[in-house]
Amino acid sequence: MLFSNVSNRHLSQLSMLCFLGLWQGLAWLLHTPLLPTPLLVLQVVWQEILTGQLPHHLGITLRRLAISFAIAMSLGSIIGIALGRCEKLNAFFDSWLMTFLNLPLIVTIMLCFVWFGLNEAVAILAVVLNKIPNVIITFREAARVLNQDLLEMAACYQFGKRKTFQHVIWPQLHPFAMAATRSGLTLVWKIIMVVELLGCSEGMGFQLQSFFQLFDVASILAYTLAFVAVIQLVEIVLLKPLDSIGQRWRR
Repeated sequence: MLFSNVSNRHLSQLSMLCFLGLWQGLAWLLHTPLLPTPLLVLQVVWQEILTGQLPHHLGITLRRLAISFAIAMSLGSIIGIALGRCEKLNAFFDSWLMTFLNLPLIVTIMLCFVWFGLNEAVAILAVVLNKIPNVIITFREAARVLNQDLLEMAACYQFGKRKTFQHVIWPQLHPFAMAATRSGLTLVWKIIMVVELLGCSEGMGFQLQSFFQLFDVASILAYTLAFVAVIQLVEIVLLKPLDSIGQRWRR
């Protein structure tokens, strides 16, 4: 079969080369400022790094991402597990959860800025409110499928709360936690872009709005590429090793 002797790593590299080749080919064929070449976008990235603009705005956005992501994951996991383990509690709050889950992103952001003003805390609040329902849903379903027999076995052998969580509960929650983390990172940074575009004077979203007004496609792609590269780095350096550690118990 095609690619049968090619490793996954090499396939990933080949895929990226094909993407860049397609991008370059379309840019050359169309020959328009609306689709700059990959080389031009990389030049813009380097220029923005040299001026300090890209590191400055990227750092601000990453700070907002880290704070809002940590808050959403912490609160969402606690609430989700509580709803998953208590049917009465879940029945009471299920309609609340569905309402917030289906509330349009733009509405939540606008209401936060209108009610509480344009400041850093409100920007983070808007991100958290948009992300936390997704985390609750994920952990609620995880808590529902916990193996009751294993929990009873842990109680029978008097594992204690810490040992029960470490050896019985967490291995079952781990796949759901990693799914929530990965989807959370991608969703949170997209929400932050909208928040910064609507109500902030610094950050990647604010810069993208400025470039949009100037029809500066090269800068839009440059800033987007830089942020995606950082998120990919987080995946490779942090999330994949953590996932491997969490899966060590599997045979």
